[in-house]
Amino acid sequence: MTSHIQIFDTTLRDGEQTPGVNFSFDERLKIAKQLEKWGVDIIEAGFPASSSGSFKSVEAISKTLTTTAVCGLARCVKKDIDAVYQSTKEAVKPRIHVFLATSPIHRDSKLMMSKEEVLASIKEHVAYATECFDVVQFSPEDATRTELPFLIECVQTAVDAGASVINIPDTVGFSYPTEYGKIFKTLQESIKTNHEVIYSAHCHDDLGLAVANSMSAIENGAKRIEGTLNGIGERAGNTALEEVALGLYVRQDHYGNQTQINLEETKNTSDLIARYAGIRVPRNKAIVGQNAFSHESGIHQDGVLKNPETYEIMTPQLVGVKTTELPLGKLSGKHAFSEKLVALGYDVDAEEQKELFKQFKTIADKKKSVTDRDIHALIQGTEHEQNAIYKVEALQLQFVSNGLQSAVVVIQDKDGNTYQDSSIGTGSIVSVYNAVDRIFNRKTELIDYRIESVTEGTDAQAEVHVQIKIGDQIVTGVGIDHDILLASCKSYVEAHAKYVSNSEVKEGIHS
Repeated sequence: MTSHIQIFDTTLRDGEQTPGVNFSFDERLKIAKQLEKWGVDIIEAGFPASSSGSFKSVEAISKTLTTTAVCGLARCVKKDIDAVYQSTKEAVKPRIHVFLATSPIHRDSKLMMSKEEVLASIKEHVAYATECFDVVQFSPEDATRTELPFLIECVQTAVDAGASVINIPDTVGFSYPTEYGKIFKTLQESIKTNHEVIYSAHCHDDLGLAVANSMSAIENGAKRIEGTLNGIGERAGNTALEEVALGLYVRQDHYGNQTQINLEETKNTSDLIARYAGIRVPRNKAIVGQNAFSHESGIHQDGVLKNPETYEIMTPQLVGVKTTELPLGKLSGKHAFSEKLVALGYDVDAEEQKELFKQFKTIADKKKSVTDRDIHALIQGTEHEQNAIYKVEALQLQFVSNGLQSAVVVIQDKDGNTYQDSSIGTGSIVSVYNAVDRIFNRKTELIDYRIESVTEGTDAQAEVHVQIKIGDQIVTGVGIDHDILLASCKSYVEAHAKYVSNSEVKEGIHS
């Protein structure tokens, strides 16, 4: 018999703490819906007390999801707990995650609290949380660097106060599999309780051991794994949940445990997170990387052609990767396009399909064939532009060899107001970005600029990712178009729009 391992996704909380990642309100909602479709048990939707934006986002997600538990993060502070209650009270399954640091370095350098004060705070605040929530999770932050006897005291205190989930965070990615697994085994042997307690693992990847540590925790009794899609998160990131889900599936002979993850939605979910986060999935990334099911070695190719199992321990289809594509072309009609949308898993109403079909025909006129990845890019690019605060209306460039380039940019806000400006630069991209900066009246620093092709070939659509710094805030943008310069402009305008959205201010833009 297999046992259910709960998947606790913190992409929207810990994942968004990745430097430069700032999901918009609409992106958070779409990510939450996709995570529910993927089959996660709990979504840690945010830290409601940290800002009004986080509160509203958690509240909206709580009202939207129909099957997945929604959890909010809280310090051992009553106003934090109250904020989680207010923001999740309409969730189908409201949850709270209360934490307090317990390691010597955190007690002495950050909290300035004695052991006795830490224990008293845990008791008071976990008990307070149980007044509002049926399920309370407690985390001793930096657990793996906490003295084991004191860690046991902290966990026992939380359990006695009513915590029914105990999470053991390897906050700085310090532990290794045998050590981490032993902590779980020791706690289960030591903690006395008359109610069921679920033990959860939350690992960071500073030493590249997050997934290995999580799997060791399962081997030693953990029934919940916390992490993010694509392993995004602070510093080196978190446990990559897709790797845990597939590890349990492929090696169920060893682990004897399964998740409720809809594995075929894995690639779609990964792609959505990568796009909104502005962080490309490495080609050699396990499960969802472009090379995960590619074989270049002649020996490998020969083996796979004879029997895929010679070099593939799972099929591409298992995670939603299609091995074959049926491209559409400029002669394809509305019916074929509609069927393709259905086949790719999109539920699009008739009016939206009309607009998408027009854009498809524009792409088809420029390309010999339109692949599945082109369609995905079309849908996701359209969603980006439909929900954008500002979008590019027109771009005009003048190129002079061995001279300064000039650009005129026209953008429109969601209320229909247009703004335009022009500028020069040492290159076409520089002139475009200078013009956009003038429109928004802000000084920026371009930190990262990256071009990726959606498909192969000279007629591929360009996907441009930018990361810019405005003041002390880092924001990202994505733009998709056949024209690299227009895609570059779209991505830069989106980054500026995210800054406006995050700052909740709109002053500074001029016509």
